[in-house]
Amino acid sequence: MRVGFIGLGNVGGKLAGTLLRNKIAISVVDLDAAKVAEFTAKGAGTAATPAALMAACDVVITCLPRPDISAAVVEGPGGLLEAMGPGKIWLEMSTTDATEITRLGEKVAAAGGSAVDCPVSGGCHRADTGNISIFAGCDRATFETVLPLLTTMGRRVLHTGPIGSASVLKVITNYLATANLVSCTEALTVAAGAGLDLGTAYEAIRISSGTSFVHETESQVILNGSRDISFTMDLVAKDIGLFQQVADRAGVPVEVNPLLISIFQDGIKRYGARELSPNIIKRLEEATGLDIRAPGFPPEMVDEEAEEKGAEVIVARA
Repeated sequence: MRVGFIGLGNVGGKLAGTLLRNKIAISVVDLDAAKVAEFTAKGAGTAATPAALMAACDVVITCLPRPDISAAVVEGPGGLLEAMGPGKIWLEMSTTDATEITRLGEKVAAAGGSAVDCPVSGGCHRADTGNISIFAGCDRATFETVLPLLTTMGRRVLHTGPIGSASVLKVITNYLATANLVSCTEALTVAAGAGLDLGTAYEAIRISSGTSFVHETESQVILNGSRDISFTMDLVAKDIGLFQQVADRAGVPVEVNPLLISIFQDGIKRYGARELSPNIIKRLEEATGLDIRAPGFPPEMVDEEAEEKGAEVIVARA
């Protein structure tokens, strides 16, 4: 299977690196020539345009920051659709809008190809080790075709149903992660304000019913002071905005998410769109005069689990 990869950013570069590390030959395309050069130095091929990449490959994976960028790569000049045809697969690993991936998937199908709605979850540090989780929305036959690639890039792979379903689930999980992040910043700031030792507070939360994946990762880089989780406020705003669109289309009057949107809009106004997302805690630090840092915490997260071949997650049925 000939594989192409478009988008070598924080997540995409690590997913593409996992494929290379596991001896899967890939060709890459990215606007950043330095990133392309880094991969070609390791043995990857390249192509002049997405269309040229699609012409040379059976599967082209995209991992891009916004839905409009994905659309341009697929249907714009020199895009994937120009070389799409029977046997070709577009595998979209970006976090995107379900209606948009469905629209583009229909264009891919009309051209004779197949599309997979395939976002990831678990953080850059787990993308780097091939231990990230992957959702896949597509027909079952296409899923089984790409499953060997997915179980190379990820530890847990879930077939979510038709195209679009994975993107809905992805923005739901990102909404929950954002709610967890904001609640962790408040909890740590209240602990500091109450005069507690922050290292002890971290451990108390970690071993309790209040713990979460976000606490066990992002709270650590918050307390270190680096706040570096390789994710920025504009990306959080995009994700919770997509969640709000899903809720609105479903007619569900959610109450927490509009508040999260307001919080991150304020954070972007204060600190800039490309500020690291855990620095949303700076709003509370500035309001209280407290410094939410503690010794003994790492500046960035590293996945210490050994890389393992992934497997499909089977949904329990009665």
